Amino acid sequence: MDPLKTISSIAASGMHAQGQRLKVVSENVANAGSLSAEPGGDPYRRKTISFQEMVGEAGESRVDVAEIARDSSDFQLVYDPIHPAANEQGYVKTSNVNPILEMSNMREASRSYEANLNMLEAGRQMRNRLLDMLK
Repeated sequence: MDPLKTISSIAASGMHAQGQRLKVVSENVANAGSLSAEPGGDPYRRKTISFQEMVGEAGESRVDVAEIARDSSDFQLVYDPIHPAANEQGYVKTSNVNPILEMSNMREASRSYEANLNMLEAGRQMRNRLLDMLK
C-alpha cells in the first residue's frame, strides 16, 4: 500500500474516533443538570467511550471506538423535599456528570482531532511535493 495513503488512513481513523468522543462529551455536558422525572428515579447517567486498536489493510495500526458505555459511579443526593423527583426522605438524585471533567475531556479530544488533521495535511503536502518532483 502507498505510504502516503497509509498516513491518511491512520489520521482519518483518529479523527473519526475523536469525533465520536466529542459527541459523547457534548451529550454528557448537555445532560449534566438533568434530574429524574419520577420520584426516586435515576437521572441521566454519564456516558464513557473506549477505544481499540485495529489493523488496517497495509498492517498499520488504526484506532476505532470499542464501546460506548454508561459510567457506573454513584449519583449525588441533594436534599430538596419539594422537588417532584424527591424520594421518601426528600433527596433528589443528580446526574453523575462532572462538567469540569467533561470540559477537560473535550479539550483533549479537540487537540487530538487537530493533531490528526495536521498529520493528514502533512501527508497531503508530501504527496504534492512528490508530484512536483516527478514533473
